[in-house]
Amino acid sequence: MIRVRHVFTTAAFLCVVLLLAACDATVSQGSPHDMRTSKRKSSEHAQNTDRTQSAVRSQPRQQRAAPVTMAERSGGTAQDRTLTVMPSVQPIRRPRPRLPVRMEREQYAELDGNPVRRVAEHPVSTFSIDVDTGSYTNVRRMLNAGQLPPKNAVRVEEFINYFDYHYPVPDDAEQPFSMTTALAPTPWNADTKLLRIGIQGWLPPGDPPPANLVFLIDVSGSMHGPQRLPLLKSALKLLVRQLDGDDRVSIVTYAGQSDLALEPTPGDETAKILAVIDGLQAAGSTNGGDGIRRAYDMARQAYIDDGINRVILATDGDFNVGTVDFDTLTELVARRAEAGIALTTLGFGVGNYNEKLMEQLAGRGDGNYAYIDSLSEAERVLVANRAATLHTIAKDVKIQVEFNPAVVAEYRLIGYENRMLDRAEFNNDKVDAGDIGAGRNVTALYEIALVGSGGSHMDPLRYQATDAEQGKTDEAAFLRLRYKLPDEHDSRLIETPIAAAAMQSDPGDADDSLRFAAAVAAFGQLLRGGTWTGDYDYDDVLALARTARGQDSDGRRGAFLQLVKLAAALDTRE
Repeated sequence: MIRVRHVFTTAAFLCVVLLLAACDATVSQGSPHDMRTSKRKSSEHAQNTDRTQSAVRSQPRQQRAAPVTMAERSGGTAQDRTLTVMPSVQPIRRPRPRLPVRMEREQYAELDGNPVRRVAEHPVSTFSIDVDTGSYTNVRRMLNAGQLPPKNAVRVEEFINYFDYHYPVPDDAEQPFSMTTALAPTPWNADTKLLRIGIQGWLPPGDPPPANLVFLIDVSGSMHGPQRLPLLKSALKLLVRQLDGDDRVSIVTYAGQSDLALEPTPGDETAKILAVIDGLQAAGSTNGGDGIRRAYDMARQAYIDDGINRVILATDGDFNVGTVDFDTLTELVARRAEAGIALTTLGFGVGNYNEKLMEQLAGRGDGNYAYIDSLSEAERVLVANRAATLHTIAKDVKIQVEFNPAVVAEYRLIGYENRMLDRAEFNNDKVDAGDIGAGRNVTALYEIALVGSGGSHMDPLRYQATDAEQGKTDEAAFLRLRYKLPDEHDSRLIETPIAAAAMQSDPGDADDSLRFAAAVAAFGQLLRGGTWTGDYDYDDVLALARTARGQDSDGRRGAFLQLVKLAAALDTRE
């Protein structure tokens, strides 16, 4: 009996197996396309099972999909197929948050802030002028993107010199500068004063001299993106439309190697020049060194006597093949500058931007540096300030201030950290310094502590004699400026005393230009950490800048207020 029951049970089991196999065969019938589709979808369903089940459970019941037949999934009708399955549910896709641009690959020169100097020990301060503005617009790009800048990206003098302070304009090319000084209370320290030195360059009447311009354009793969090559092309087209038949334009491009895209062409052949610019595309590696050499060769070939001869380098500075050594590149442009060909650098791009190279190339190339963060900034640099950007009126411009120890106990130069010179270099005409363009103005600020004011940071030396008691007290300092005319090799000297009697005691008595420059200086110092600004904060900067806004026909001072607000919202440092 046991054996019979075992046989019956085995037979029943085999019947069940055969019945299931038959059902499976019935379900899997259909065209090869149906079979491939079913297998593919089953595989996709298996891969997504873990993450989709939780999505299904999280949906409200009324939102879940109803069952569908296998026939409906494979394209048949309900009468053709009988087995029903649950559909695979796609996971809920949410938009990824927009992350800020990472700046780890951006390169900036190390800058240590200028120290406080005691006049009894270091009475003379010497530095080269700086007409660059790239630091301000580069930092503006970061703040508008919701990021605080790295400390070394902030060069305070370039923040200050971004703005026009409407100094008196000289009318003589032989002495192409006017010098303006003022003394007023320091906004962030009631015990010190600010000494403002303002220099205004001569603006020749009429159009600039004929220009021989070589556009050296980076078309490597790193220039992809709307803020890179497309913006670069739009910027240069603004400049092209300002030129005439006396000007010459050449275009050299570089990626893995350099190419001559346009032979020297009259500036009034606008359509031809614009067509070449429009045709540029980004691809490949970046051999900037080869491009620089070829651009200078073209500038020498089309050289205009008594004209403007300049290479305009437009790039993100990310050189990665060929000559990439920093010192070699800067020496290359310094040698070419001796032949009377200047270099302007226009910076573009984010994330891999090499600002250290861009700023230093322009400095060694007797030129200027600007960062282009928008088409309106390109218009400011290449159209509104075209003469200041392209036409040099003086070269190797140096400033030296001798402080009177009978009046001034200490001083600190705000900014110009990478422009400092030794005292002896002021009179050495072989020492390179900054150049200044037509109509350009330059501002320098010193924070000074007067003798007996309580604003000194250091104690006087015990064994050092002082001239404070017997010295003359009608002068706070003596200002010297050296420069060379563009076609001369020997420098000229301008000197003027800074009268102590001109010192103002009420902050409200200072003119708008000085107070606005002070607000900009405070802002730059706060972004660098605020070592010397005490409890002064962004709200104080805003309050001062609002009352000192003055003439603002271009709206840039108003835009500065918005940047201060952005920085205040982003800066969570204690």
